[in-house]
Amino acid sequence: MTTDSALTPEQILSATEDVLRRFGPAKATVVDVARNLGVSHTSVYRFFPSKAALREAVTQRWLDQAHYELQSIATEPGPAADRLHRWLATLFAAKRKKALDDPQLFATYMTLVAETSSTVEAHIDTMVAQIGRIVRDGVQAGEFGPADIGSTARAVFEATAHFHDPAHAAEWSDPHAQDRFEALWKLVLGGLTAK
Repeated sequence: MTTDSALTPEQILSATEDVLRRFGPAKATVVDVARNLGVSHTSVYRFFPSKAALREAVTQRWLDQAHYELQSIATEPGPAADRLHRWLATLFAAKRKKALDDPQLFATYMTLVAETSSTVEAHIDTMVAQIGRIVRDGVQAGEFGPADIGSTARAVFEATAHFHDPAHAAEWSDPHAQDRFEALWKLVLGGLTAK
């Protein structure tokens, strides 16, 4: 049991995730979250002024979990092709793990993501910017051919959507999914290195 004075936003978001997993997005309430924490619902509202704000925050937290590891790959030194391959493979592995290990929670987040389009747009912009950094490094090093960085990064993101867009999650359990990813990667790399 958490006391009101010791309550943190992170505790609330973790409890919200538990409640969403248990009840689903249609039935989960702020009262359920507060009950899970052993506090009053007004304590939750001190940090999140509405149910919508709480749902948006938990969605943002879920999306942000992918950013940190991907950001470190985008900014590390080394050949751009290796980094971009690892970045895309890491994104695919993370999405696949979430979808296959906890399908109920994954489905819940897909519902929440549909409600918060501005949060999703910001998430996508962040990921495209990370790809852009790698592409820029590759162009500057002569590894990749000349390119408009922004449109090339967006094209790479969209071309690989089959391996990170939740709309394709049902296909990620296919035993040949990794082989298909590698085949697509070769095509992407060929396009980037063409001079």
